[in-house]
Amino acid sequence: MSFYRYNAYPKGRKMKGVESLLLIGLVFTMLSSSVNKTVETGNEIRSETLRLHIIANSDSEADQELKLKVRDAVLEATGELFAEVSGKTEALSAAEFSANDIKAIAENVVASEGFDYPVQVEITEMWFETRSYEGFSLPAGDYDAVRIIIGNGEGKNWWCVMYPALCIPGAENEIEEYDENIGFISGNGFELRFKIIEWVEGIKQFLSK
Repeated sequence: MSFYRYNAYPKGRKMKGVESLLLIGLVFTMLSSSVNKTVETGNEIRSETLRLHIIANSDSEADQELKLKVRDAVLEATGELFAEVSGKTEALSAAEFSANDIKAIAENVVASEGFDYPVQVEITEMWFETRSYEGFSLPAGDYDAVRIIIGNGEGKNWWCVMYPALCIPGAENEIEEYDENIGFISGNGFELRFKIIEWVEGIKQFLSK
């Protein structure tokens, strides 16, 4: 006795199903490639950047003003420090070598303004969220940074890029140090790319705890 096997999925429908799976696979591959490229570019930017991070003693008006005066003095002094360096590695070495000098500059400002706050200066690797500055933005992730903590360090912070020297007024052209990544950090449409990086780096942070 023979039985007729009913084919619930006609040939044409099967082909459409296969084509859909292939299309989904192609889209997934393209997205994965795009995400990997975005994350790779974010890594390159972080490797080329030395951040400056200053934390005020508190959020009082006087402490916030003091923070900005420390900023101005430190930037003025370190402008020459990084003028002759070639690349991020040299900039980091120069910052490490000059950490005590940077601390002394900050302490002098604090004392001259009539405060007795202690000052800490660290050359460290620390997490930054996606941040925007004048004309460009930087993706989230761990960056090398010169970190200055004034007093209790419980106030709002101020950040910028110490190398390339983008903190110094009139130094916007220094952004060229990012070479082919200029468009990534200053072009239109960076928000979505940076969100991807922030998501990936956030997962890394969570898994490392």
